[in-house]
Amino acid sequence: MPPRAADRSREAALRRRGFRRIAGLDEVVRGCLAGPVVAAAVVLGPGESIRGLRDSKTLPLTARQRLAQQIVERSEACAIGLVDAADIDRSDILRATFEAMRRAVSSLRTRPDFLLVDALTIPDLSIPQRGIIRGDGSTASIAAASIVAKVYRDHLMRSLHTAYPEYRFDSNKGYGTPEHLEALRRFGASPLHRTTFRGVLPRQAPLFAAGTEGA
Repeated sequence: MPPRAADRSREAALRRRGFRRIAGLDEVVRGCLAGPVVAAAVVLGPGESIRGLRDSKTLPLTARQRLAQQIVERSEACAIGLVDAADIDRSDILRATFEAMRRAVSSLRTRPDFLLVDALTIPDLSIPQRGIIRGDGSTASIAAASIVAKVYRDHLMRSLHTAYPEYRFDSNKGYGTPEHLEALRRFGASPLHRTTFRGVLPRQAPLFAAGTEGA
């Protein structure tokens, strides 16, 4: 039986209190070894129903992509914010996550008057907000943000695979899979890697020179 879809009860309660532009926020891949941290902000219109919103991790690929397209086309506002690996290394992943979320909010075409955030509350924002534990599975606007962020970042990592095919970003999306860790052992870190993360080696010469492997 699939997980229960997220609902809009929290958004409805906030509308009864007078809030009108309620944005859900979520991020993806804080734990990856490579690529940016990506956040999305989504404002769902009160009369717009998108069926099947839930935590992006519980959705099959085709359903996730279909829902992401619907969210982008039918939401009142939708925006992405990202922070790249170099900036993650210069600060830390939590600060980078907050910055990605702030960038997503500031990129919305309409300024929200309330934020519903998965698990966190974002410092240095003047907009009222509430962090909701496991909000990506329970709250529709946060679930929508999780889907948009996941689909956007997966597409980005597939495109980056063409520049660094040895790491297979098209399949692992930057996570520390066995094949990814083996590529790091052999080739060292690329410019896309988060070099402060455990499991990422400093950039180095390959263990085998071209044409000598197995000699």
